[in-house]
Amino acid sequence: MLCAWRLGGLGSRAAALWPGRAGLRGLGAGIRAREVSTSWSPVGAAFNVKPQGRRLDLFGERRGLFGVPELSAPEGFRIAQENALRKADLLVERVCSMPPGPQTVLIFDELSDSLCRVADLADFVKIAHPERAFREAAEEACRSIGTMVEKLNTNVELYQSLQKLLADKNLVDSLDPETRRVAELFMFDFEISGIHLDKEKRKRAVELNVKILDLSNTFLMGTNFPNKIEKHLLPEHIHRNFAVTGNHVIIDGLHAEAPDDLVREAAYKIFLYPNAGQLKCLEELLSNRDLLAKLVGYSTYSHRALQGTIAKNPETVMEFLEKLSDKLSERTVKDFEMIRGMKMKLNPQNSELMPWDPPYYSGVIRAERYNIEPSLYCPFFSLGACMEGLNILFTKLLGITLYAEQPAKGEVWCEDVRKLAVVHESEGLLGYIYCDFFQRADKPHQDCHFTIRGGRLKEDGNYQLPVVVLMLNLPHSSRNSPTLLTPGMMENLFHEMGHAMHSMLGRTRYQHVTGTRCPTDFAEVPSILMEYFANDYRVVTQFARHYQTGQSLPKNMVSRLCESKKVCAAADMQLQVFYATLDQIYHGKHPLRTSTTDILRETQEKFYGLPYVPNTAWQLRFSHLVGYGAKYYSYLMSRAVASMVWKECFQQDPFNRAAGERYRREMLAHGGGKEPMLMVQGKTKQGLVTSPSSPHLFLFFFFLKFYGLYVCF
Repeated sequence: MLCAWRLGGLGSRAAALWPGRAGLRGLGAGIRAREVSTSWSPVGAAFNVKPQGRRLDLFGERRGLFGVPELSAPEGFRIAQENALRKADLLVERVCSMPPGPQTVLIFDELSDSLCRVADLADFVKIAHPERAFREAAEEACRSIGTMVEKLNTNVELYQSLQKLLADKNLVDSLDPETRRVAELFMFDFEISGIHLDKEKRKRAVELNVKILDLSNTFLMGTNFPNKIEKHLLPEHIHRNFAVTGNHVIIDGLHAEAPDDLVREAAYKIFLYPNAGQLKCLEELLSNRDLLAKLVGYSTYSHRALQGTIAKNPETVMEFLEKLSDKLSERTVKDFEMIRGMKMKLNPQNSELMPWDPPYYSGVIRAERYNIEPSLYCPFFSLGACMEGLNILFTKLLGITLYAEQPAKGEVWCEDVRKLAVVHESEGLLGYIYCDFFQRADKPHQDCHFTIRGGRLKEDGNYQLPVVVLMLNLPHSSRNSPTLLTPGMMENLFHEMGHAMHSMLGRTRYQHVTGTRCPTDFAEVPSILMEYFANDYRVVTQFARHYQTGQSLPKNMVSRLCESKKVCAAADMQLQVFYATLDQIYHGKHPLRTSTTDILRETQEKFYGLPYVPNTAWQLRFSHLVGYGAKYYSYLMSRAVASMVWKECFQQDPFNRAAGERYRREMLAHGGGKEPMLMVQGKTKQGLVTSPSSPHLFLFFFFLKFYGLYVCF
């Protein structure tokens, strides 16, 4: 999952990259290779040992979170936000008083960077820091910066300074393609924020955006909040599967992999039991998004949100989802029949297939059909081995090595967070990845990538190195073994590292289009592509070693594991179609014709096929409605693009260095600085579609073509 600050034109967008070697030359000699640090250590070993206690360092200088001096205490967020707001005021005054030119775009990007460097960092801290004081201070900083962003997005004088540049044909023609693209993106964000409205309506747009930000934060926190039930209401023999506090059993998730049908059923019904406050929050969030969209000139929020994406509009998305659902339907029915058969075999007294059944029983089918048991694989997938596997892959494919670096005192928020330096064999240090991988109390359960600082070329010719956080929820090491990953955990690790490398490899001139700041339906491509590497036996055999004996994972076990991923794949994908369709309906025409729960029931029965369970409200746990509102389909479209890249570039040889450089140069290099459609069309073969002259028709048939390959095993 990709997390990023997304408030209008001056907030971070959503993905970006590195212009390859040719692109670097274009940025001038100011970018210099960074020297290698002698404090770096091999990455594999660093993740298979417990971190050394930094708490014993009583006299070392405390640097603050991420090395930001002000953030050694919660009060530092107020200082950081005040500094950012003061700098923003100066930059606005400067750009509004100067004649239009390329410098206009540079100042806009510096303005964006000064706000994002606080907002992006605070966006992570407000949900992940273990101390309440830090979380609350970060949340206030997010709100303060967010309000400023929305005011700037409706600042007429600021808008006119950019409009003068884009209205002058001679000036526009003199801009290089990346600068022109960034200028157009800033202008586009002004427009969807309501810059064309009168003063009172612009003020209303700002108010709505701030209210949406507040509702989003509240809803997101509610998606993870556990439910509780009195102990006597549950059979005593299943209490041990959950946390128990006093007279209550605490349900904090779906327990989808639990072998006991009753445990899964209880978890599903209790965890998804509707919460009135959360329901009201969702309804207000959807309603205010719709009000904002209509205010600035769009018929629905989805039409506004999809501007600038690959899909362009909700009509294309819905046509894609409906056709994909039709294409999947026959295989999905067969998958459900197979799952139902397994349930009948193991539990003949209760063989009706319910929504809490597919994850568990599809796993049983995989284990039986391919003679695999996930627990047999865990000893071969220690966290250190998996990290070394990523290191091997990146070195062979891109000439990049990951090194562990000891954080300074106060630099990280929990002592088990690891810091990685990303180093290229000739270009030197590219950036830093903070790995927040382990479970802890009050930590969100989602696996996420957060941009902390975007890369950009600074005025002095040096490059501002990107900084990101990867957040997972892995078990801690035990007394007798390091952290051991299931195959699914290993795949998730590869997925999130795909986001991180997307950020690291960016060397764009502007931070507004760096890292993962590109259209959402393209931003998931690098992460999903990494799943293909994680499921290729040639890659897995490079690193899967037993943590005690050093024995390699036998090739037949690797092959069986990779083949097993095809089991029930259609049903899994059908579930994603259901989620994406629900997202589109929620952000479509308002007022909604019925309640969000009734819409859930109807959409589930039409696009998934398993019955809705009364007195449940899964939509209240749908956290992606915040960061991926109207864009959840992005996972499906990105999978199609990733499938194409894999087949054309890496299927024959996953370690092909030339293919890796091509992928970096032609796709990762541009980030949000190039229209994704151009990159997608540029990588397709002649004759793939019959009418490439129509962008939407091109994409529509392109995605279905690759989904046909993906689901027809």
